[in-house]
Amino acid sequence: MRLFVAAWPPQDVVARLAALPRRDVKGLRWTRPDQWHVTLRFLGTVEDEDVGRVAAALAGVPVAGGEAVLGPAVGRFGQRILHVPVEGLAPAAAAVVAATAVFGEPPEDRPFRGHLTLARVSDRARVDLRPLAGAAMAASWPLGEITLVASRLGSSGARYEIVERFATTFAG
Repeated sequence: MRLFVAAWPPQDVVARLAALPRRDVKGLRWTRPDQWHVTLRFLGTVEDEDVGRVAAALAGVPVAGGEAVLGPAVGRFGQRILHVPVEGLAPAAAAVVAATAVFGEPPEDRPFRGHLTLARVSDRARVDLRPLAGAAMAASWPLGEITLVASRLGSSGARYEIVERFATTFAG
């Protein structure tokens, strides 16, 4: 099973994201509102018999709640990903990585860069993302829970299924 741990924005933030302009550009695939999340850790393929152990590891770690701060504007990672940066989730991501490091793919060896992906450029396409970046987008929400998510890839994009939810602890 392909798994990741995520934080999901609330409906009012999703509505603000949905109001951003989404120009039709050949070679650019926009993500859907039901896909909008911040990945705290991508585990990759995890054997079915280990999914319960991953969930137990996440349930046993005190992930401090905090404030997820979206924005201030749409950005890009090179010429492949259009995203909105999200600050404030690094402590939660670190706790998730510490709790799940023995499962799935090894944790990434780079600082956490919280973001919410809006669009991806197809593998063979050349799209200039610079004109699509820069739109103002600012919002925030309290991190009340994290989720263990199964990702199923398909021709119309990834489909996500929440395996389990975990409440965060009060931070402050």
